[in-house]
Amino acid sequence: MSDGSYGPISAGIIRSITDKSYERRKAAALDVEKLVRDLFNNNQLSQLDRCLAVLAELINSGNSNQRKGGLIGMAASSIALGNKNAPPYTAKLVEPIIPCFLDADLQIRYYACESLYNIAKICKTAVLDHFGDIFDVLWRVTADSDQNVRGGAELLNRLITEIVLSKEDFDVAILMALIRDRIYTQTSSNRRFILEWLNTINSTPFFSVCNYISEISDGLFKMLADQAPAVRDLCETVLGNFLSAIKFKPESLTHEDKIQMVNVLVVHTHENEPFLARKLSLIWLEEFVKLYKAELLEMLSTFLVGILPSIVEHELRGDAVNRLLMALVGENKLEQANLDRTIEVLLKYIKYDVVETRVTVLNWIRHLHSSMPGQLFIHMHQIFPVLLNTLSDTSDEVLLLDLFLISNICQSESAPDQVDVSTFGLEEEALKQVSDISPFLIKFALSLLEMFRTEPSLLRERGVLIIRQLCLLLEPAQIYRVICVLLERESKHNFTQEMVSTLHGVLLTATELFILRDELRSLSNESSRSLFECIFRVWSNRPIALLGLCLLSQHYQQAADVALLLSQVDITVDVLLEIDKLVNLIESPVLAYVRMDLLSSVHRSPLCTVLSALLMLLPQSEAFVTLHKRLQAVPALVSIDNSTYAPKVPPCRIDFPPLMIHFKVALARRQTEIRSRHRDILSGVVSQMRSLKS
Repeated sequence: MSDGSYGPISAGIIRSITDKSYERRKAAALDVEKLVRDLFNNNQLSQLDRCLAVLAELINSGNSNQRKGGLIGMAASSIALGNKNAPPYTAKLVEPIIPCFLDADLQIRYYACESLYNIAKICKTAVLDHFGDIFDVLWRVTADSDQNVRGGAELLNRLITEIVLSKEDFDVAILMALIRDRIYTQTSSNRRFILEWLNTINSTPFFSVCNYISEISDGLFKMLADQAPAVRDLCETVLGNFLSAIKFKPESLTHEDKIQMVNVLVVHTHENEPFLARKLSLIWLEEFVKLYKAELLEMLSTFLVGILPSIVEHELRGDAVNRLLMALVGENKLEQANLDRTIEVLLKYIKYDVVETRVTVLNWIRHLHSSMPGQLFIHMHQIFPVLLNTLSDTSDEVLLLDLFLISNICQSESAPDQVDVSTFGLEEEALKQVSDISPFLIKFALSLLEMFRTEPSLLRERGVLIIRQLCLLLEPAQIYRVICVLLERESKHNFTQEMVSTLHGVLLTATELFILRDELRSLSNESSRSLFECIFRVWSNRPIALLGLCLLSQHYQQAADVALLLSQVDITVDVLLEIDKLVNLIESPVLAYVRMDLLSSVHRSPLCTVLSALLMLLPQSEAFVTLHKRLQAVPALVSIDNSTYAPKVPPCRIDFPPLMIHFKVALARRQTEIRSRHRDILSGVVSQMRSLKS
């Protein structure tokens, strides 16, 4: 090997820089750095070009050690040239390195990351002339099988990102074209790479990418199904940033973009899509309706395809989109072609499996009938037979709504008259408690209680289902408030007990009521506190249910007070069954925090009093054994009071003395009624015996 072969680089430097030893290559790189600096300073630019060409030849060599030497030598050359002089040589420095990112040798790939990092650090914005190639190789090595290569790529990507952000006139269209071509990748690491770029660009004020969202939104929503939680979280953030940018500058989307976006969003509301994708899609649809209003009414049938199957899941906000669309239709008339498509979708979903979807469809038909009866009449030959068939629906709510709609259509009347709450016969205090509740809901609750009262089998067989469905469609706190207010004036004690038992079972077990359970635990506002007091007064008719309410809300001292008064209760089979259910609930996940509170010295004493009282009342059944084992598991000395996991002691925001007096009065009334009932039964038996003797 002669000096002339690699001039101006000496053969000695070549041997050292291509040596298999990293230390020798590193030392030789310093020689290359000195050589390049001298050549430039002496204005020997042709020799400098030759030097870079020799290094490029080494990088393209079939020998891995020569490629490694060429890579480290190229990085050393950029360092020698420095920030001021390197930019004109960027192409000669960068282009030979790009193919090395795809090398089969993982060490070559790693050194390529390291070399390009050093070059980019020196050349800065000049490397952006090769942004497309750099982005492509970074995207590839992000999913590299070797951790070190991925780490090197991450550092390089961070540097390139910083360089892009430093160049305010960077053509973001280039980046978005690269992302658009790769948006449907299935690899988590590639997806994260794309999302990180989008997140960075979105957070930079002088870059605007909103007008590209319609091109990449479908791919982004697909990423919400990724197996990696970090990718899903980042994707949610990116979509949130895009939505915020659109809300800030709604005009950034063309009409065609809006139409395309609605179509994409509706696709991702499908029930087979991941929950997160459905949730975010409906949030976007809601914001689009708020932003663009009547402009999107031509897509009404498409919107309905997305929201009708999701209306049952309150947290998906499909009901919010539905309300907004109904308001828009009330303010704007639909074109006949648009109405035709809308009716077609509604009739398709009127037989949908979910009760709430059918309810929503009927509400839409009612709304259209009241808003544009003349236009709707054209479709009446299709609608009316369907409504008649819907009378066989298994849901009472759908049946009632269907009957109401049919009567409206038959009478050709508009919307129903407003409900006057003064006709309900409620006292002033009761009216005050339900002042924030819809009069329609109050009237429905009155009708529902009357149905339960006259048909006890309906309450036993379908009461839980009806209450749960109501709480799913409406606000659970309002449902419980209005029913409890109405039950407070109930004269039939047995019916009140049955209702409390049903309501209490739903409250402590139904997933639909987890928000209400949280409210009754925190009691963070006046509304939740008044609701608790209202429930407490009604639950006083069912002492074991009242005990469960106190446990649910973590009012353990009051629970202990109630438990000690259980000695005044006639322990019937029904009471024992209630206690058995309460023991099972205490062992359930819903009341896991109650069991954990047994470890607290603050809560242990009243809780143990409650559990011990229940234990004394139970016969030695399975529930007795379960409760006994739970009490035995309570440690005598160990507590978690000083631990970060110690339970918080909720502040007592309730005025309990009047409530306890109310409970004692209810308890006395309960015992009086029980004894009266026993006397009536006994009198009946005696009368029957006397009649037999005579």
